[in-house]
Amino acid sequence: MLPNGITQLPIQQWTNKHENFTHDLVQNASFKLRNPTGQNHKERYRKTTKNFQWLIQHALDNSIKLRAMGSGWSFTKVGVTEGGLIDTAALNFSVPLTQKYVAHNYANSPEDLYFLQCGAIIYEVNNRLDAKNPPRSIKASGASNGQTIAGALSTGTHGAAFKVGAIPDFVVGLHLVTGPDSHVWLERASYPVASQEFVDWLDADLIQDDDLFNAALVSFGSFGFIHGVMIETEPQFLLTEHRVGNIAYDNTLKKAMTQLDFSDLQLPGTGQNGDLYHFEVLFNIHKFEPNNPDKGAFLKYMFKKPLAPHPPILRSNDFTYGDDLLGIISTVLDKLPGSGLLIPAMVNAMFKLAFEAQDPVQGTIKEIFNYTKFRGKVASAAIGISIEDSPKALELIVAVNKQKPFPGGLSLRYVKGTQATLGFTKFSNTCVLEMDGVDGNKAREFYEAVWNKFEQGGIAYTLHWGKINFNLNENRVKNMYGANQVQSWIDARNRLLSIPVLRVFENKFIEQCGLNKVHGAIV
Repeated sequence: MLPNGITQLPIQQWTNKHENFTHDLVQNASFKLRNPTGQNHKERYRKTTKNFQWLIQHALDNSIKLRAMGSGWSFTKVGVTEGGLIDTAALNFSVPLTQKYVAHNYANSPEDLYFLQCGAIIYEVNNRLDAKNPPRSIKASGASNGQTIAGALSTGTHGAAFKVGAIPDFVVGLHLVTGPDSHVWLERASYPVASQEFVDWLDADLIQDDDLFNAALVSFGSFGFIHGVMIETEPQFLLTEHRVGNIAYDNTLKKAMTQLDFSDLQLPGTGQNGDLYHFEVLFNIHKFEPNNPDKGAFLKYMFKKPLAPHPPILRSNDFTYGDDLLGIISTVLDKLPGSGLLIPAMVNAMFKLAFEAQDPVQGTIKEIFNYTKFRGKVASAAIGISIEDSPKALELIVAVNKQKPFPGGLSLRYVKGTQATLGFTKFSNTCVLEMDGVDGNKAREFYEAVWNKFEQGGIAYTLHWGKINFNLNENRVKNMYGANQVQSWIDARNRLLSIPVLRVFENKFIEQCGLNKVHGAIV
């Protein structure tokens, strides 16, 4: 009989949210977790920890591999395994911290801290913070809000908050279930957040270690089960979003792209709506010409200021796809001879409809970054580079597109660098090149050509762990992060998990990347 709170999932296949792949699973190896009944949050939370431990023991006894499943957002098999998936979506407790649960030498106020169970979805977190008095906010968001906090954290989900960073960069504590009889509260020694009373509330062992914490932040489910996440929040703020087009790709724009110096751009809204918070540059690579505003960039940027009354957001852009159109276009492009000739016209039409200048809108993070509605098979690859390399990278991508037309567009998002050991926004000021479009062979051929050209051109880059990255292997990962960083991540995994448990949380993805090394194992 299964413990209270665990039910078996009758699935042998699983398809991700973006419909990029369907993955085979071991029969009777997948489960759904719910918080068991109990008198209070503490009792129920502790019972769920024990259920995570039961699952690990079950995996050891039956020689199966496990992975926690969030919202299924990743485009790659980073988050699946050759065993069973654990649905954690119902584990969505959230707990504000009072003084007794906060370390006496914590740098900020208890109101800044918020403890979340792994399955809390970002939009739920936004709603709960919005309901506080006074209202609070997460510090940054990805473009959408449908991911679980653990899933978004584990692959380095980012937005374009160039002074804040990605989601891992406001996470300050992790509750990890590391074995059938072990679980730990992990935080940085250099930045303590939790008191012993909080650790006792979890009934966990305390580990304060910067290297272990930084490694566990972006670990895509391979450091055990993340049961709880401590984030830092801030008072709710207002964002004013501007969208402007016909920006010439010239030295003025290049200065902003390579230095984050926007003074010469004379952006509308500057000096009126607070400090610049979000900066994003979009290009139609099928219609690109330096110094020509009509074939230049489309800018999306946001200013940040304290919360104030504001009208509801009314989007003037009503561009939509039919439910299956992206998948249909993908099939046509793959099968129709000479279909590459259709791509520029298709993308030009898409940009004309989907990317047009709009009047400024104001809203909170909750209102600006809302839920993405998926329509068919979309492709997305994201490359992290140093901002200094962004013009060279753009021009290289445009050149590749002339040989292998890409059914989509390119956006450049600017993100503050991360402390996470294998965080792909690793550059102190990172430019994320996002290549989004229709999935299919045309897109995959284009991605591979871009990656190869970057390597030939000597452009240092990383790849988003949760987006299309089929070229990753052990050598590339070491080239991206450095052998010492990779070894530090592997060492941390070995310190936190026993050899048998390491095997439970292994999958073909980390094996392909050379990240599954086991210390002391007999080969």
